[in-house]
Order: sequence, then structure tokens, then C-alpha cells
Amino acid sequence: MGKDELLFGEDDGRSAAPEVESAKPEAGAPRWKLLIVDDEQEVHATTRLVLNDFTFEGAGLEILSAYTGAQALDLMREHEDIAVVLLDVVMETPGAGLDCARAIRQGLGNHLVRIVLRTGQPGQAPERKVIVEYDINDYKNKSELTSQGLFTTVYTAIRSFRDMQSIDKQRLGLRYIIDASGEFFKQRSLKKLARGVLTQIEALFRLRSSLYISGTGFAAALDSASEAAAWEIITATGKYSSCQVADHCAELDQEIAGRVRRVVENGRSMFFGNDFVGYFPTQKNRHHVIYMEQCGREGWEEVQDLLQVFTNNVGIAFDNIYLNQEILDTQTEVVLRLGEVVESRSKETAYHVIRVAEYSYLLARAMGLDEQEALVIKLASPMHDVGKIGIPDSVLLKPGPLTPEEYAVIKTHTDIGRKILGGSERILLKEAAVIAYTHHERWDGAGYPCGLAGEDIPRSGRITALADVFDALSCDRVYKKAWPRDRVLGFIAEERGRMFDPGLVDALLERQGEILLIQDRYRDTP
Repeated sequence: MGKDELLFGEDDGRSAAPEVESAKPEAGAPRWKLLIVDDEQEVHATTRLVLNDFTFEGAGLEILSAYTGAQALDLMREHEDIAVVLLDVVMETPGAGLDCARAIRQGLGNHLVRIVLRTGQPGQAPERKVIVEYDINDYKNKSELTSQGLFTTVYTAIRSFRDMQSIDKQRLGLRYIIDASGEFFKQRSLKKLARGVLTQIEALFRLRSSLYISGTGFAAALDSASEAAAWEIITATGKYSSCQVADHCAELDQEIAGRVRRVVENGRSMFFGNDFVGYFPTQKNRHHVIYMEQCGREGWEEVQDLLQVFTNNVGIAFDNIYLNQEILDTQTEVVLRLGEVVESRSKETAYHVIRVAEYSYLLARAMGLDEQEALVIKLASPMHDVGKIGIPDSVLLKPGPLTPEEYAVIKTHTDIGRKILGGSERILLKEAAVIAYTHHERWDGAGYPCGLAGEDIPRSGRITALADVFDALSCDRVYKKAWPRDRVLGFIAEERGRMFDPGLVDALLERQGEILLIQDRYRDTP
């Protein structure tokens, strides 16, 4: 029996399944992925043997094997971070390798992976032609690839991939930052801005795993409930990418926690071996900490000042976001308390306005409004009955049926509300005035105060009308007991196209589960 048979058995490898094998990198270190695509199993075995102890920047190889072009494409879809493909030309068909290369670039849209064409039949694929037409990065005759030649080829290919990846990260990070800059004063831009910053820093330091943490204190153990409430992971990458909050991050061990705490307590950035923990305080006693794993110290002096300026400016942007959020939170609380005052005078619970706000937001999003539009309606809807502040107690608090004259008085609360809220140039108050004035209009035109019909009724008024009636029927009022849930939903369905916008009714009925969660969360207490 020959050597090949001893090593590989009698199967020539042409029908073998894809394989994945690691090349013994340092424990815990990231690995570069290399894909061998060749129909000869001996080529796979020899390549693995030669590259067994390969490392680049402290990381070893994860070697994957495919024996056909189709298998290669499946692995490319599964592993989007493959750095290098060693690709044979002639496999299941004379041009299978070239077809695979074209599919990688055009079909998968992967322009980062470095493709090295290896052929034993140079005439089958002329070098100049394939490099130009197939976006091949290197072309090697198998007879040229000695052990040193293969090592050099893979090393330079991975270095090129790393540089391309760094450029792509810089582009991606810049896009995040530009996107965030257009909406600096929206809460959701904070995480987008942080993601852009972290991606840019990753590109600068050629990182693969990092964390961006923000908080007000790190005095206790990071796994304690008291401290978990005081800080959060704003964004993370690499092996930390699944981390959303500090107390639910399996990768955030006590060693990292201790490093973060030490940096904050000392008030300065520090290296821990090759790991860097950057400390960047902002106003209002907040800390921003960037944890960068395996970044190394090479070239640090050249970029330290740049990183300091960069993160200081980011800190200012975060301070602006926090300040704006504080203003928004204050404004929201004032709106809710104003709505609660009116409801309390009407002998209703404070939770009514909160539920109406939540229902309104849910319906607004269901109708296709964007986040900002839906948020404005959510914040404005609690003031829908603010005009009742001008209605006499004898009418507002009457437990029995109203006379026609009393009902006419009640109806004036829409105009009173508009007058109270109108005249402001603030978006929130302008929307609140519209809602206060139109939330008793009906889809069929039989409502008040103007008898508007259909889409002539402002959308915010239609949304709040349905949310208000649904909650009023579902809860006890001074003049009635709460209806059973089936009766409420039946009434809403019957009034589809009469009292209510048909599309809104459909949206509410389709989202009963979410509606009930809101009811449970903000349930009235006896």
C-alpha cells in the first residue's frame, strides 16, 4: 500500500463532504479563515500540513475544505468572513473554478476575500485573462507552490485582506457617523453614533472584538444589580457582539470588569498586556469606556493624540444627546402629569392617559408612520381631553345620562383644548392641539365639532379617537362599569367604517396580543 493510501485511504476525495479544521492557534485568539477549493484530497492534506503552524498577527488559521464549486459557494455563504480562497480551476467541469470566482464576486457580492487561483494546467486559464476578467488576486501554478511559496502566498493574501477589511470598516464607521449626525438629538442616534465610533476605532487599530460602555459609576462588582442599573454596553463587536446589557453578557468576565473599574477609578486610559481600556469622561458625571482586545502597542504614540481628540468630540456629542433626552423626558412628564390632572378631575385613573399614549403609538406604527411621527402622537395624545378642565363639575362628574344641554356643554371641551394648546410653534403642542380638537370626529362624518369625515380627519385625531374609546369601554368610568373584552372588540368591529377608520380597526384587531400586554402593564389599581 502506498503513502497516499496510508494517509487518505482509497477514496480520491472527489465526492467528499466539506470539512472544517483548525490549525492550532493560540488559545482564545481569533483565527483567519482560509478555504481550500480543490477536487484532489491530497492537495487539501498537503496544504493543511504546510500551514499547520501558520500565524498572522498572533492569530492562526481556521481551514475549510470544499471539493466542488457548489460546495465552496455554500461555505462562502455560511462563513462571510473568509479571508483567502485557494481555488483550483479544473474540478467538476473544466472551468468550475472560474465560475466559482465569478459567483463569489458577482453573485455573493464579496469583494473583500482574496482569491488565489491554483492550477496544474496553466493553458486552461491564461493568467492575464483570468486576473482581469474574474477579479482574481493572485495566480499560481501548483508546481511553483513549494512550502515557502505557499506560506508567502497565504501570508500576503491575508495581509491584503486585513487591509481591505480595515478600509471597509472605516467606510462603514463613517457611514454610521454620518447617519447619526443627521439626527444627533434623537435618542436612537446615540447607539448609532457609538457604533460608528467603535467601527472607526476598530479600523484604526485593526481590531476584531471591542466594547463601548457608558455609565455613571463602577464602584461595585459589575455583576451586581446596583451597578448594572448604572451603566450599559452601548455597542459591541466581535465575540462581544451579542452583548446588549452588562448584566446579561456571558463574555464580560470579572477580569474585564476589574480592568474597567480600575481605569475609571484612576481616571485614565491603560494598557493591560495587549488589551487597551480607554477612559473618556463626559459631563454630568458619566464615563465612556472603550475596551479594545488584542490591539497591541505598535504605533500607539502616533495615534494617541488623535484618539483623544476623537473621543473628546464624541463625548461632547453624547452630552448633547443626554441633554436633549433630559429635555424630552421632562417635556413628556409634564404632558403626562397634565393629562393625569384632567383625568383625576374626571374621576378617572392616571393610567388612562398612559394606556392611550401606548395604544396610539402602536396604531401609528401599524399604519406605517415612522418612529418620530409615532412618538409625537404618543406624547401628544395624553392631552386629548385637556379641554375638560373648563367643564363645570356638575356636568363633568354627573353619574347619570346627560341632558341635551349638558351634552352640548361637554362637547365644548374640544374647542377649549384647542385654545389652550394652540398658538405654540412646538411640534408636540401643535399636534396635541389637533388631537384635542378632532378626537371626537367620526369616520362617517357624524362627529363633532366640525363633522369631518374619512381622511379629512387628521390622522392623529383618528388614532387617538380609537385608542381613547377602546380604553374607555375597557375600564370602569364614573358613569359605567368596564365592558367584557369580547363586547369591547365586538363594538369596535361594528363601528369599523362608521365611527372609526377601517384601517385602524383592522390594525387594532390584528394586534390584540400587544394591546393586552399594555393593559396588563398599566392596569388600574383599586
